Amino acid sequence: MNERLISLLKRYDELSQLIEDPSLVKDQNRYRAVMKEYSRLDEIAQLHNRIEELEKQADDSKNLVQEEKDQEMRELAREELKELESRLAVEREKLKILLIPKDPLDEKNIIMEIRAGTGGEEAALFASDLYRMYSRFAESKNWKFEIMNYNDTELGGIKEIVFSISGNNVYENLRYESGVHRVQRVPATEASGRIHTSAVTVAVLPEADETEIDIKQDDLRIDVMRAGGPGGQCVNTTDSAVRITHLPTGITVHCQDEKSQIKNKAKAMRILRARIYEAEEAKAAAERAQARKSQVGSGDRSQRIRTYNFPQNRLTDHRINLTLYKLDLIMQGDTEELFDSLKLSAKEEMLQNGAAGYSQDDES
Repeated sequence: MNERLISLLKRYDELSQLIEDPSLVKDQNRYRAVMKEYSRLDEIAQLHNRIEELEKQADDSKNLVQEEKDQEMRELAREELKELESRLAVEREKLKILLIPKDPLDEKNIIMEIRAGTGGEEAALFASDLYRMYSRFAESKNWKFEIMNYNDTELGGIKEIVFSISGNNVYENLRYESGVHRVQRVPATEASGRIHTSAVTVAVLPEADETEIDIKQDDLRIDVMRAGGPGGQCVNTTDSAVRITHLPTGITVHCQDEKSQIKNKAKAMRILRARIYEAEEAKAAAERAQARKSQVGSGDRSQRIRTYNFPQNRLTDHRINLTLYKLDLIMQGDTEELFDSLKLSAKEEMLQNGAAGYSQDDES
């Protein structure tokens, strides 16, 4: 056993004793933190026990192969040993991946931004489809989501939408969605039946707490204006829209979804905080990884990550060479296989690179 596994199993034993202490439930925050850590370590401990049992069975089969005089029994033991060694290889690989230090960002909530790119109205319609896909996936996970800014088109498409998603391990599941999503299909606006190619950009920002990002009021320029686009009377006749510019970075956020200027300002500050946090994290990650670039993707919004081909019912993720022929189901929110494949590929790459970029101290 490596040192990390020994350390985690020791911690698991400590937590096993701690959760039996009746006084633990009196502090609900501590109780939740302890149970969360225990649940994660329990998966590692159970897998380790399963590996030890398989190893014992494999040793017994190996002894039979070497010592059994009956030819038929030896052959049976040899077949059993082959199967056990195959299962052991799979389980050991699972354990290696579980032992990779967890990225502290994985548990964060996110702010997601979807913007129509090249393709005009068809790109806006696909942006609407992507928003529906993510929202349905969020519903399947019992996550909460809230629209923060929204700009639609007359035909029901979306020029831009910004929304938050909160729940368990949201960033871990959606972090690899940043980039350019390309769609190939016959647009509803196309009379001749020709296939068009359009693009939509997606950005996934881990949401920062106020304590994590200190924004000085002197660094902000806040402008208020009347909201544009479709809306009720008060939307267009009151100065409810807010634009905040962070002077040191030049980051600008515009929010007009709410009728209240105060609510729009609060939402704009959340988006601004997330964008500044993302920029700082990207810089820190680049310094940790130096010149090494992730196979799954760096989160660069200009990177073409995926193609959605509707005539062939095909989705292709170009970063991990994954092709799935169930695009109709994926667009309805059945994205578990896709997201799991991306997470697994990222962890395998970290394993190959010695989990570079994270240390044991990264885990909280």
